Amino acid sequence: MTRALLLPVLLLLLVGAAPKPMLVPDVSQRSVEIQYSFAGAELLLFGAIVYPDGRPPKHPADIIVVLKGPSQSITMREKQKVAGIWLNATSAHFRSAPSYYAMASSRPIADIVDERTAAIYELGFGKLQLSPSSLNMTDEIERFQTGLVDLRRRSGLYIEAPATVEITDGVLYRARLPLPARVIVGTYTAETFLIQDGRVLAAAVREIEIHKSGFERFVAMAADDWSVLYGLVAIGFALLMGWAAGRIFRRE
Repeated sequence: MTRALLLPVLLLLLVGAAPKPMLVPDVSQRSVEIQYSFAGAELLLFGAIVYPDGRPPKHPADIIVVLKGPSQSITMREKQKVAGIWLNATSAHFRSAPSYYAMASSRPIADIVDERTAAIYELGFGKLQLSPSSLNMTDEIERFQTGLVDLRRRSGLYIEAPATVEITDGVLYRARLPLPARVIVGTYTAETFLIQDGRVLAAAVREIEIHKSGFERFVAMAADDWSVLYGLVAIGFALLMGWAAGRIFRRE
């Protein structure tokens, strides 16, 4: 009787211990420098799928890559026209809105994962966990979140690129994602997900550092390290430029 009970348990342990596929990801640039002439860049996210037996399954798996920038705290305000004047009305505050979000997939997201899995891994604009801190009604929060996503999508900071990940021979993949000129400095994460039959089989992360260089870096460091002196210099420079402009126009 004891052996009969142990046999199913051993079988379950063996099945659970079966090796799973792995991802070996990489990016074309681990470091991006922002200078005065920076007009954006394009990142290549690529890698390989390593299967335990060295052979891909009969039904090929899907790949989703997500590139995220540092989170930001942001307040969205809605303006209303009162007596001919535009005034701030309702508002919503989000504690963790990604400054940049780009997602590419081998097929449309709805064909790869269900709503629950997409929400867990934040796959898609509608699944971003922005952590609203205000006490607005649910419909108001959704309206403000939609407005935030739309603003950043139009500025090139939020990108969805379905069916753009190329998979070669079931083991090699690559995707290209643009970095607009308006990205902020910080540590960005490139997440890769391997999905088969709606389940995430493997995931891997690579980090990308975006930082300023040259004169832009000096100005940023001065603003952080010597904020008072930086402010005084900025005010003095503005006054000097105003005085110079006044002298020039007075002569004319």
